[in-house]
Amino acid sequence: MRRRNFIALLGSGVAGWPIAARAQQPAMPVIGFLNGASPEGYALYAAAFRQGLKEAGYVEGQNATIEYRWAEGHYDRLPALAANLVQHKVTVIAAGSTPAALAAKAATSTVPIVFTTGGDPIKLGLVASLNRPGGNVTGVSNLITELGSKRLGLLRELVPSITLIATLINPNFPDAERESRDVEAAARALGLQHIVLKAGSEREIDTAFATMAQQSSGALDVNVDPFFTARRNQIVALAARHAIPAIYPVRDFAVAGGLMSYGTDFADSYRQTGIYTGRVVRGEKPADLPVQRSTKFEFVINFKTAKALGLAVPNSMQLLADEVIE
Repeated sequence: MRRRNFIALLGSGVAGWPIAARAQQPAMPVIGFLNGASPEGYALYAAAFRQGLKEAGYVEGQNATIEYRWAEGHYDRLPALAANLVQHKVTVIAAGSTPAALAAKAATSTVPIVFTTGGDPIKLGLVASLNRPGGNVTGVSNLITELGSKRLGLLRELVPSITLIATLINPNFPDAERESRDVEAAARALGLQHIVLKAGSEREIDTAFATMAQQSSGALDVNVDPFFTARRNQIVALAARHAIPAIYPVRDFAVAGGLMSYGTDFADSYRQTGIYTGRVVRGEKPADLPVQRSTKFEFVINFKTAKALGLAVPNSMQLLADEVIE
């Protein structure tokens, strides 16, 4: 072989190496993020999810892509959004909230799913057991729906004169009826009368507060629901306008001016979900990952709101609080 031909052949081979190398590089994993709320109302939780994902070794835009699907409080949109993610052949679906988790599970039995739920994942039919989830689903249970009796007890301690308490639920939330029954049982145990008010839209939230005012409800318990969390400013403003002492399931409400909140550290739950999602992307199977239970709880009191309502916060409650907002 002539020297000139050999160099030309060698050059053509070297030129082809980067192309071949690139062809062998694995495709960047695509993570589906399915949520029943809005990106504005859940920005903090989406950021916490990305932090957990980073802790697991994946950074959006660097070595992973995230496809976001938000239902904007319209849970009836979730099945189509979940199906869309399956069609996009995502590596895993991170389903934030009970409605999103149920929609994802109904959409696929093969794509791995990592959920965040405030309910009991076994009763909801998401997993077979906590230690051995089975199938393609696992995630984080933050126990929010199980804390209704605790929230009522705190309300009674702060406002001992109340005799009638209202619970605000979203009838479109899958676990709403069971949660309201649990709260009603807790109210009876405390010797309180109890009414349930349903609201699945902004207008119905206004109507619910008008009803509370007409019935002279002494206090309000707001059920866990992404729709309510995304509209926390509206709910907190209405509670202030009608001078109704209220307790909420997540810290965001107290930060927005609500009287107090008691529940799981929701942001930490999303961070844990991000970590589990990263582990699934690495190749671990949901069936082998036990459902995580949240262990961080937050009791937050807004002193400014208590003062506006003419309520004196007992020292015992101040000592119990994880955070006091002056």
